[in-house]
Formats: sequence, structure tokens, C-alpha cells
Amino acid sequence: MLIGHVRVSKSDGTQTLEPQRDAMLAAGVDPARIYEDLASGRHDPRPGLMACLKAIQPGNTLVLWKLDRLGRDLRHLVNTVEDLRGRSVGLKVLTGAGAQIDTTTANGRLAFGIFAAFAEFERELIAERAGAWAGGRARWIAPR
Repeated sequence: MLIGHVRVSKSDGTQTLEPQRDAMLAAGVDPARIYEDLASGRHDPRPGLMACLKAIQPGNTLVLWKLDRLGRDLRHLVNTVEDLRGRSVGLKVLTGAGAQIDTTTANGRLAFGIFAAFAEFERELIAERAGAWAGGRARWIAPR
């Protein structure tokens, strides 16, 4: 059985879940089995993902639109996929970097590791481009 998870980073209406939901439906995921979150991949709680991971059963496959929808922290991605594998749950990524990852194969596990590292790298680049606040007293450090 296919179980889908979709996520957008902003809940202010500037991003929509529709393209991800459409891709899930095209991949054969039952609409009732699509879990969703409107939250950052790194900091915000994601009740949809937690419910999805709780509901998934051995023999199911977790379907994602893009790998970075699961998270942008490498440790979280690796731990989540290892947990899924230990529970006999597959992972399928539909589009973007990491498309066609299938963690039930050795090649798919290798591809997952590579793309998980890229997802974390991309998150760090976004943070660098946006600039950062220095610790202690609030002072702005401009992007390079």
C-alpha cells in the first residue's frame, strides 16, 4: 500500500500543496492516505509526518514528492529512512533531485544517501544567502 506525505514550508498561503497532492494521486496514492504539513522541514513540529509514520505498516511504501519534503537535516533523513527500512517499509521519491529513489534496493539506498547530503547542503546554502543573526546581542551578519 502506498502512503503519501506532502509538505510546504510556509503556511501563509504563498505555497500550495496541490502540485504535490496531484503527483501523489498520479502515482496511485489513495487520497485518504495522504498526510500533509504546513511547516518548515527543519524547525517546526510536523504532526502530519508523525501521524503518517505511525500509520505506516510493514510492506507499505512511503511516497514523497521530493526528498527534501521529508526534511533537510541529514541526520533526520537518514534516521527516518533507516527506521522505515527496519520496519520493512519502502520509500519512493517522485520528482526532483532523488527522483526514483527506491530504498528496497542497494542502488536506491546509495542514491538516498547522496541526495540526503545534497538536501542538507541546500538548506545550509539557503541560510547563508539569507544571512544570519549572530549570537549574544542581536546583530546582523550580511550574506557573503
